[in-house]
Amino acid sequence: MTTSLAMEIDDRPTLLIVDDDTTFCDVLANAMAKRGFNVACAHTVEEALESVEACTPEYAVIDLRLPGTSGLTLVEKLKALDPGTRIVMLTGYASIATAVEAIKLGAMHYLAKPADVDEIMAAFERTSGDADVQISAHPLSVNRLEWEYIQRVLNENKGNVSVTARVLNMHRRTLQRKLTKNPVKT
Repeated sequence: MTTSLAMEIDDRPTLLIVDDDTTFCDVLANAMAKRGFNVACAHTVEEALESVEACTPEYAVIDLRLPGTSGLTLVEKLKALDPGTRIVMLTGYASIATAVEAIKLGAMHYLAKPADVDEIMAAFERTSGDADVQISAHPLSVNRLEWEYIQRVLNENKGNVSVTARVLNMHRRTLQRKLTKNPVKT
């Protein structure tokens, strides 16, 4: 069902899905094709960039954590190629720091996994913020605050774990262990 963006040019809007989970890509690609998209899938930033050489997609769904290079890098590169590309960042490792960076780099929305097709479609249609969004009555837990802080410092150090460990005055292996865990619930 998925095709290369360059191979099939028609009047359907083009969508690039970039996620290292091949099953997720296939399921999402099929669902989006049923909604009228010409879909291409990639599993790394490099594959995605090869895919868009001939035709920049109108829409993109990009996972934050990809093998090698972060999905944030791809957001920046896609926006440089075509500022009109509507990008939704998906992640199972949601943090405030990465959400802010994704939006700064040009993503129009940031969704935590699991996100369904309707949520992704709604995110593509959003053109502005929502002042009526509910504000949580409960502050973040100490563990979640730690996770957020680590993510912010890691982001400030461009993903370099060694430098981040030094800045946090933490052993590198301890930091790596904390980073492999899923984010703490709020």
